[in-house]
Amino acid sequence: MANSQSGDSMVQRIVRILETFDGARTNQTPSEIARRTGLPVLSTHRIVGELVTSGLLEREEQGSVRIGLKLWELTTRGSRALGLRQLAMPFMADVQREIREHTQLAVLDEHEVLFIERLSDRDSGANITKVAGRLPIHASSSGLVLLAHSDPALQEAVLAAPLKPVSAETITDPRLLRDKLHEIRRIGYAFAPGSIESVSTGIAVPVKDPFGGVVAALSVVLPRGSEHEPATVRVLKQAAAGITQTIRDSNFISH
Repeated sequence: MANSQSGDSMVQRIVRILETFDGARTNQTPSEIARRTGLPVLSTHRIVGELVTSGLLEREEQGSVRIGLKLWELTTRGSRALGLRQLAMPFMADVQREIREHTQLAVLDEHEVLFIERLSDRDSGANITKVAGRLPIHASSSGLVLLAHSDPALQEAVLAAPLKPVSAETITDPRLLRDKLHEIRRIGYAFAPGSIESVSTGIAVPVKDPFGGVVAALSVVLPRGSEHEPATVRVLKQAAAGITQTIRDSNFISH
C-alpha cells in the first residue's frame, strides 16, 4: 500500500478513519473525520468516497457518513468473538433471568476490555458499558478478572503504566492492584464496587476453555448495596461452567 506524506499506509489511514466512529459519534462529515484523524481534508474526502463506494461506509442525505452494513457483515464472518458470544448467549440469558440487571461478556484486547455482548432489563440500574465498547483493563470487574489470569508480562506492563481513574474508587495504586489480582485468583471472581460508577458494583468470573485458559469474563452490574454477593457469584460460576462445557462440546477453540 502506498504511504502518505505522514508515513501512514493506506490501510493505516483507513483504520484511523474507521476508529473515529463510536457509540456517541455514529454520523460524521468527511471534514469532521479529517479533523479528528489529522489527515489532509482532500485525502480524507477521497478515501471516504471509496469506502462509501465499497459499502464499508454509508452516506446520509445531509452528507455525513456512517458505518455501513457491508463492514458489519465482513467483521462478523468467522469472528471468534461472535462465535464465543453465540455459545455464551443461552447461559447469559439464564444469568439475566436470575439477576435482572445487566449481564455482560467481555474479552481481552491488549490493555483494554472489549465487551461483545450485554443483556439488560428495562429498569436496570446505571451501566456505561456498551456492546463493542471498551474500558481500561484495571477498572472494571471484567477487566480485573481478565488481567488476573493474563500473561505475567501483560500484568507487569499494566502495573508499571499509569493507572488512570474512571471513578473515585478505581484502583490506581499498583500495590493495591497487585493485591486485588492475587485475591481474584484465590477466590475465583472479582468484586468491584464503585470502580466504574459510584452507584454500581461489578461482579465478574472467568470463562475458561477446556484446557483451563481464560477466554472471556462473564459479569453482572448491579445497583450498589443490592449485590447478594455469594448468590450472584454462584449464578455466574454456574453459567461460566456451562459456557466452558459448550466450548468443549463444540470444539470451538480449534476452529
